[in-house]
Amino acid sequence: MSMRRRLLLWLLTSLLAGGLAAASVVFVQARTEVHELFDYQLRQLALTLRDRSYSVRQFAEVLQGEEALDFVIQVWAPDGKSIYESHPRLRIPGPVRLGFNNVDSEDGRWRVFAIQQRGLTLQVSQAIADRDALALGAAWRTLLPFLVALPLFGLLIWRLVGREVRFLETTARAVAARSPESLTPLDRHEVPEEIQPLVDSLNGLLGRLEEAFTRERQFIADAAHELRTPLTALRLQLHLAERARDEGDRERAYSMLREGIARAVRLVEQLLTLARQDPEATGRAREPVDLAALAREGAMALEAAATSQGLALTVESPEPVEVLGDPAALRTMISNLVDNAIRYTPFGAVTVRVRGEGREALFEVEDTGPGIPLAERQRVFDRFYRGEAATEGGTGLGLAIVRRIALRHEGRVELADGAGGRGLLVRVRLPAKDSS
Repeated sequence: MSMRRRLLLWLLTSLLAGGLAAASVVFVQARTEVHELFDYQLRQLALTLRDRSYSVRQFAEVLQGEEALDFVIQVWAPDGKSIYESHPRLRIPGPVRLGFNNVDSEDGRWRVFAIQQRGLTLQVSQAIADRDALALGAAWRTLLPFLVALPLFGLLIWRLVGREVRFLETTARAVAARSPESLTPLDRHEVPEEIQPLVDSLNGLLGRLEEAFTRERQFIADAAHELRTPLTALRLQLHLAERARDEGDRERAYSMLREGIARAVRLVEQLLTLARQDPEATGRAREPVDLAALAREGAMALEAAATSQGLALTVESPEPVEVLGDPAALRTMISNLVDNAIRYTPFGAVTVRVRGEGREALFEVEDTGPGIPLAERQRVFDRFYRGEAATEGGTGLGLAIVRRIALRHEGRVELADGAGGRGLLVRVRLPAKDSS
């Protein structure tokens, strides 16, 4: 069921129920008040006749003129003898006890009021059927405004609900009209206050989608540009191998071809890694991870590469440091940083440190290489950017991947000079796992 139908159902049902309840109360009150008015007339008529000072004969003569009244008047002498009846054909029991009474007779039920005056008993009666008919008529007349107002209120609610729901329909059509090529924000002017948070959230989502699509298009363009160079080199190296005149030239050409394939494979792997590390991806499971253990594991995997270059690779992690994160992504981050340090350090040492600092876990990689000039330290996080000290085999994606993984874990990456102003210190700050 649509929201409009649900709103109309609930509002109209509530209006009908409330109207019926109010009408019932008004009906009962009106009927009761009419009966009280009739009782008041009975009593006033009796009191008016009581205040007259007549003999029994004169009293009867005076009351002869009351026969046209809707009331039945009866008078009894002190000895109980009837001395007057305004409607002799009607048989109404009496005299009854003083005050108001309901009595039954052959002619129906009667509402009776009786008083005594100077030994005479005066009784005024009215048919309950006539009273009920008059009371119901008066009560129904009080309900006439409700009967007229309920349909009008229903029509008004129908129009108001349709008008207010139209904003949702307009918003839905505006969202349906958006496409990856056109993600302009929705117009929030003349939008009801209750719907503005929804429109603001949709605009925020459209903005993030536009940024994501822009990054994706830029990534594809950059990847195509970066892959064109190694693929062109591979084709050229293959052409040289095919045209080699002797075995030595052919072997050198194949060696260059293998190196080119290795670079292309590494570039593709880095591209896939970068594509997987979306900083806004929250669906991946987080679990407690010992960052110190991962650091030792990553350093051990790259120890042979460091030794082959004559570098001393050491890990300083005196105690476990836990974070909540994706182990695979954190391994990739550690591997990229240590691998970069080994690649760009011609001699000396690479030191890996893991420690806790307040509510943060710090992962550091320090080398004795050429470092990164201060002016380039912001640009090195851009995809495919290679500084002046970059080697031929670099992809320009390592630090971009590291920063994206850090963002996914609500952390940040800092670059500083190494010890004594020599080399580079890369520091990743991640929220430490809450020990409580």
